[in-house]
Amino acid sequence: MFDLCLKSLLNRRFVAMLTVLSIALSVALIVGVERLRAEARAGFANSASGIDLIIAARGNDVQILMATIFGVGSTGAGISWDSYEMIEELPQISWTVPIMMGDNHRGYPVIGTSEYYFEHFRHSGGQQLVFAEGVPFKSPEGAVIGAKVAQAFGYTTGTEIVNAHGSGEIAFDVHDEAPFTVTGVLGHTGTAVDRMVFVSLEGFDALHKEPASKVADPFVMVDAPEAAEEHEDHDTAHSHKADHADSEFTDEHVKHGESHGHDDDHAQHSDPDEHDHGGHDHEPATINAIFAGLEEKTAVLSIQRQLADHRDEALTAVLPNVALLQLWSITRTAETALRLMAGAVAMAGIIGMVVMLSASLDNRRREFAILRSVGATPAGVFSLILLEAVLLLSAGIVLGVIALSVLTLLIDPILAANFGLRIGVGLPSVREVLLIALVFCSGLLASIIPALRVYRMTLSDGLSVRL
Repeated sequence: MFDLCLKSLLNRRFVAMLTVLSIALSVALIVGVERLRAEARAGFANSASGIDLIIAARGNDVQILMATIFGVGSTGAGISWDSYEMIEELPQISWTVPIMMGDNHRGYPVIGTSEYYFEHFRHSGGQQLVFAEGVPFKSPEGAVIGAKVAQAFGYTTGTEIVNAHGSGEIAFDVHDEAPFTVTGVLGHTGTAVDRMVFVSLEGFDALHKEPASKVADPFVMVDAPEAAEEHEDHDTAHSHKADHADSEFTDEHVKHGESHGHDDDHAQHSDPDEHDHGGHDHEPATINAIFAGLEEKTAVLSIQRQLADHRDEALTAVLPNVALLQLWSITRTAETALRLMAGAVAMAGIIGMVVMLSASLDNRRREFAILRSVGATPAGVFSLILLEAVLLLSAGIVLGVIALSVLTLLIDPILAANFGLRIGVGLPSVREVLLIALVFCSGLLASIIPALRVYRMTLSDGLSVRL
């Protein structure tokens, strides 16, 4: 029976091939949409793992999540440094990392933060950030770049980069007078971190503290009018910094440290493990957000209530997982539309198979009559049509999975570079197997229509053929 079925399909190979291609396209699309949806959700969830709270000025939770975790958009108003210190000292808080935003490097978001970002940030279920080369920044001129930034422009440690004010591709003011030097390149994470540039709070704040026309060197911080004479000395010292990009501090920072001593509560510590929250040698007027970890997860509601009652400024504490659920509710309509489109294509492929089988029945009535004459029963002829449908469906499914794998290999680098998504080639998930099974069963059920017609034809025709 199988040999007879295969030879019959080979005899009609052109039409059969078109049917297989139609089914393959259906399977590739419906499985591809599901895989892209699942990987997008997993990528979003991996980017936000390890952060218990995102604290920012009161606003939309999804907007805050997208701005701070994925570098898309902004948080709106900023948070005063006094509020940051208040949050840092809360007993329920285990660690805090300040975040400043608003600049970009050739379209990639620039984040101002402290080196504790690399210590506390987690991704992909709790993995710590790893440096592929170099170390975290130790000076205001230092920068750490993500894997995709390094790959896109061929950057390595020691490379000088220039940032610009504005988000995305928009650049309002290119800070070419104050380049940063790459001190470290992060390993690939498959998250939005790969597409970010990180600089110190001091370096980020210095670029925006005064107009470039007023300050020859934005990295030189002048905190008092009487420091004018010192500033001239630092301008002279700055001319030698090009050959010493990785030096720990300029003369101004040394003097700044001497003037404050070691009694300041926020002076820089030589060992980050000596404290929970981390010291900061620079205190900007405002920041955009705070990443926070909690001593106990159950303290979330308590923190949210305290921040809601904070009178100095309106603050909100965003739970990343809750914000992600809100994001999924927003994108659910688009996901449904994609699924419906994929389902429609799959249905079109199945209908095409039924049409092909049905259209050939009249031309094959003599073939069926001959089969009856050599002992085939109506049920046997009925089974022949079903077996042809099984072969067509199986070939289409296998071809569709192979085509999807090849297509994934081709577009994976593009998705990773532009959207931070990496689908990868692997075995189908349980959900994908169920979708493939659904396509197969739907096609098999649909093939019963031409099979029943053949059954009736063979009963009525017998050994006489109507021409």
